[in-house]
Amino acid sequence: MTLYDLVVPGLDERTDPRYRMADIRAADPLGADAVLAALPAMNADADTPALTVALRALVPDLDRAAEWSVVDALAAMRDLGILLGSLKRHGVQPVAAVPEVLPVLELIGRRTDMVPRDTVHHYTAWNPAGRRRRTYTGHPMEAHLQEAVRMVFPGLVAALDSCARVARLEPYDPGFALALDRTAQHVQSIVDAIDLTVAHVSPEYFARTLRPYFEEIDIDGRAYLGPAAAQIPLWLIDLTLWQCDRSDPAYGAFLADSLPYALPAWRDFHARHGGGVSAVSKLSAAVSWESGRHLPPQLAASAHSLARVLRLLKSFRARHVTLARKAYAEDLRRYDEGSGGAPVSLLRTILDLTRANETLVRRAVA
Repeated sequence: MTLYDLVVPGLDERTDPRYRMADIRAADPLGADAVLAALPAMNADADTPALTVALRALVPDLDRAAEWSVVDALAAMRDLGILLGSLKRHGVQPVAAVPEVLPVLELIGRRTDMVPRDTVHHYTAWNPAGRRRRTYTGHPMEAHLQEAVRMVFPGLVAALDSCARVARLEPYDPGFALALDRTAQHVQSIVDAIDLTVAHVSPEYFARTLRPYFEEIDIDGRAYLGPAAAQIPLWLIDLTLWQCDRSDPAYGAFLADSLPYALPAWRDFHARHGGGVSAVSKLSAAVSWESGRHLPPQLAASAHSLARVLRLLKSFRARHVTLARKAYAEDLRRYDEGSGGAPVSLLRTILDLTRANETLVRRAVA
């Protein structure tokens, strides 16, 4: 089993087929392998007639699509979606050009309990590797970006399990610090992923070549964002550590817009913990109670562990801000907003919030 085949703790292929990564990557319910192998060439030529014909050729009969398993439905959305994004990149609204795809997208959305277009999961975690890899450009940098995003998901999945445990415990409990230490280990893998992106994906390539493929498309009068890395819900880790009760209006609005693109289990995680008390707030209350006295060893350990996780999140966010500033620099950018639908300034806001919470915890220890 590879890192990419890890599943959410407590779930397996019998309870949620969305975590059957290998099966989804292997599936080809539309017989799209040959067509999508030619996709980078079509995109390089901006051949919208060929792209339109390719999309129309892959649209399945509704009765056939209705019989698909969730695994096949996810694979089908992956393959239809990369054609949707390709057409929009070249100035064509795909559903307007191929209206028969609309009921299929809506059916797959209902079948998989996800938005009716492809997401970052389709583009990365559920995308085959090797010769069957689905890409817009065929460039090695695109493959590196896909692999870096794939690296994030196992750590994110495991971190959410640890965060759920933190939410159930108090800072005096030995398990509080232990769960935070495990969270830190998983967040480190997310930091490693952005380092891989910085090392192998140039801002110029992302801004000028790849970013245009992540434009939003219109589906039955509603705009849906493309499958960009901005959809990775790192904010679910923030949620239990500090965001659920120490947020900012702009960040809260961004989360509300991002939530529909998350997996069903992750939307459930948000619903369970969105109204809770954050780890930072619980620790602050405990430290205040001990005001004027030396902190009990377990409370001090919890504070150190929480500060460590927040420091790692701060490191990730600082790298993300730097990367985004380069990709959206005035001489490169074609868009005022990031691929997740938010301005780059929001990334700075989230970094500042993370830093403020880390500083608060660090001062509590001091």
